[in-house]
Formats: sequence, C-alpha cells, structure tokens
Amino acid sequence: MSLPRLWTRSQELDPFRVMRREMENAFRALDQKPGSPDIGAGAPAINVAETNDAFEVTAELPGVDEKDINVSLDDNQLVISGEKKAESTKEEKNWHVEERSYGSFYRSMLLPFEPEEGAVEAHFDKGVLHLTIKKPAKAVKTTKKIDIKPGAPPSPNPVSNKPAVPNKAA
Repeated sequence: MSLPRLWTRSQELDPFRVMRREMENAFRALDQKPGSPDIGAGAPAINVAETNDAFEVTAELPGVDEKDINVSLDDNQLVISGEKKAESTKEEKNWHVEERSYGSFYRSMLLPFEPEEGAVEAHFDKGVLHLTIKKPAKAVKTTKKIDIKPGAPPSPNPVSNKPAVPNKAA
C-alpha cells in the first residue's frame, strides 16, 4: 500500500477542481497580513503514520478553536481547513513586535483508497487535531503463508517414452 500523497499533481485531478483550489489559495494569500511571518496559518504541520488497518494523521493547530476547524473527504482526498481568528488587542499597549498570524489555513492529501462511510474519526486536544482513517477491507494488507513442499515440482506435460510414428504417404 502506498502512502497518501501530501502534494497533489494537477494533471491527476479534475481541471475545475484544480482551478478552484488555485483561486482559494490566491484568496488565502490576499487574506494574510503583508510582511507577517507564516506562523500557525497557511498550511499546518502534519504527521502521517500507517498501521495495518488505518492511517493516523495529526495536524498542529495552536490557537485555533475546535469550532473553526473543518475536516472533509472528497472521494479519496482528505481536506483540513479552517480559520485562526485574531484576538482583540487593547490599544493601551504600544506593540513593538506582533508575530501571531491569523487567517485561513488549508491542507489536503490524497489517500490511496476511498474511505467508507464513518471511517474517519477526529479528536482535537491541546491544539492538535488527531484523525484516524480506517482502511476499507479491500485495502488492508493480509499476509498469507505459502507452504513449501519437498522435491521437484510435477512436470506439466509428462514426456511419453513411445517413439513417434512417421506418417506414411499413399
């Protein structure tokens, strides 16, 4: 089983879906504050691990409320998106450095299978989103032991010891 693709290739997707994603990315870039570092918004850091029967994905989303996170499946594409909202700042302080970023984030990956209904479980704890995507039965690897028999394999066409009879022409 191959790992999910973290970066998709445009030729593998529907062209309208690609254009939509590119437009969303362009709008996301416009939403970012100019000159601010990309800390916590944009594309969250993720970890992907595979077990025999599932994929486990964790995404770091510090400072994001659970209600502002969206997880969806589009066929075999897993999408994690949402918004990190700005906290209200009090004007009585003179800020010298403010590196917190706010805005929307988006991360997607292609899974090597299409998950069945109800196969994705999501939990959010201490700024980390934990996803478990169960593999369908046909995608679960099974190892079958093959018995080894002693001796040479049987010949598929046993050779006859009879000499060939020539055809007599009349």
